[in-house]
Amino acid sequence: MRFKFLGLRRALVLLSSTYLLLLSTPAFAAERVVLNYGIFRESLSVEELSTFAETGELSRSLRVNFALARQDPKVIRQYLTEPVKVNLVFLDRVLNTPIGNVILDQISQVIYTPSRRADRQALRSALVLSASQDGQVSVIEIIENYPTNEVEVDGKRLESAYRQLRRLQISVQDLLNF
Repeated sequence: MRFKFLGLRRALVLLSSTYLLLLSTPAFAAERVVLNYGIFRESLSVEELSTFAETGELSRSLRVNFALARQDPKVIRQYLTEPVKVNLVFLDRVLNTPIGNVILDQISQVIYTPSRRADRQALRSALVLSASQDGQVSVIEIIENYPTNEVEVDGKRLESAYRQLRRLQISVQDLLNF
């Protein structure tokens, strides 16, 4: 009897460990990001954009892209990395309300799928996955966790996406205080 219990215990530990590993590792996340700046359009790896966000180091293609679009890399980096703290449970609740849908629709004007279909669902997934990692969300995390191979970003409107994340944070706080 004791051996059966130990075997069951080991199986449960293995199963729960596997579940946590799979849950914490995005199975399907964006690999490429297309930055749109009006007529300029640049496709690069999400890793390249993430490296810029983390270190501030510009790759050659990002340097050229920002110069042609007349964008300040420091400002872009700030919008990419500035975290917004959220409670995961309440974030999920807000995202499934009419106010949450409005916010998702506004952010998806800046961060969207190449086909422009299911933007709201993809963005909701990326937001929840980002918040589940550390209780906060940033624009770069949304891009990294976007559930399609490619994600498009309107570079001129990154500030707008960041403002909408702040608005989402306020909505979550209002729900917590209610």
